[in-house]
Amino acid sequence: MEKIEEQFANLHIVKSSSGTKEPTYLLGIDTSKTVQAGTETVAAVLCSNGSIRIYDKERLNVLREFSGYPGLLNGVRFANSCDSVYSACTDGTVKCWDARVAREKPVQLFKGYPSNIFISFDINCNDHIICAGTEKVDDDALLVFWDARMNSQDLSTTKDPLGAYSETHSDDVTQVRFHPSDPNMVVSGSSDGLVNVFDINVDNEEDALVTTCNSISSVSCIGWSGKGYKQIYCMTHDEGFYWWDLNHLDTDEPVTRLNIQDVREAVNMKEDSLDYLIGGLYHEKTDTLHVIGGTNTGRIHLMNCSTSGLTHVTSLQGGHAATVRSFCWNVQDDSLLTGGEDAQLLLWKPGAIEKTFTKKESMKIASSVHQRVRVHSNDSYKRRKTQ
Repeated sequence: MEKIEEQFANLHIVKSSSGTKEPTYLLGIDTSKTVQAGTETVAAVLCSNGSIRIYDKERLNVLREFSGYPGLLNGVRFANSCDSVYSACTDGTVKCWDARVAREKPVQLFKGYPSNIFISFDINCNDHIICAGTEKVDDDALLVFWDARMNSQDLSTTKDPLGAYSETHSDDVTQVRFHPSDPNMVVSGSSDGLVNVFDINVDNEEDALVTTCNSISSVSCIGWSGKGYKQIYCMTHDEGFYWWDLNHLDTDEPVTRLNIQDVREAVNMKEDSLDYLIGGLYHEKTDTLHVIGGTNTGRIHLMNCSTSGLTHVTSLQGGHAATVRSFCWNVQDDSLLTGGEDAQLLLWKPGAIEKTFTKKESMKIASSVHQRVRVHSNDSYKRRKTQ
């Protein structure tokens, strides 16, 4: 079987998104997980203007757009069993739209508690539970849970929370990720540097907390990896990378597999540079974890992850002209979608005839948006030291 490194190196651009009236950074991407005969595969893209655009995945034309107005949307995720697309909102809700239908209002609205501002969320693998993380308000930073199932006896489109966890994070909950195959396991990351693993099948928050890992810095990205998805990786806003193995929680073996405080200094890029991390990519068939990073000029780097460190493998270039903020790897056809600060959505496919595109410059965006988008710098988040 061809390794993912070879698949990645063989990618070429086959399509670039058409221009839109309002150029925006493309902050997050997810693709529909349902494949139906005779229907287009769609991609949902989170934009820095606080909206979600639905694209035809192959043609990359905008089909429709959803807005959280007056709130801003954070995160984007398709349901696993249908074409519902979800996003958290700063207005204290999680919104759900039918990606196949153009309509202003969401088909379901999950309301939080008063003063909740949601900045992260996820839905579990059986589409039963939604969990969203809040900004810190006063002394509270919450994980709020809802039942996501549609009840034919309850025609209301608005749902109240099942409950919340309030004791385990002391700052903004920046990331929430459910386990890919266990609907009861969820991991959360925060600006407090903590990465918490919960078993939500347990009744109370204290007992539900399986373990706490410390990244010592504000968490920007978390994900599951390893056989049976028993490992967790974490990236921080100051470009740190951490990797933990939950198999060793009850053994004498160390839980930490890898700890890199600044990948920009640790990874040998030879004559190239590494300016930031974008995310992780666990390849189930080959049981390998890869890390995606990039340069401020738009090159995308693939790195192998092992207990000895991160190793640069190959790069993609010639597509983006500015920082790449999001990607989505499609296991079915080994294609890659990438989005960046040049407002471009690019579709890469293996072995395709590369098309020539005119590079677009990075877009200047109002200062209010700068507060929301990720800033890649040494001092954007001050490193918190453990006591």
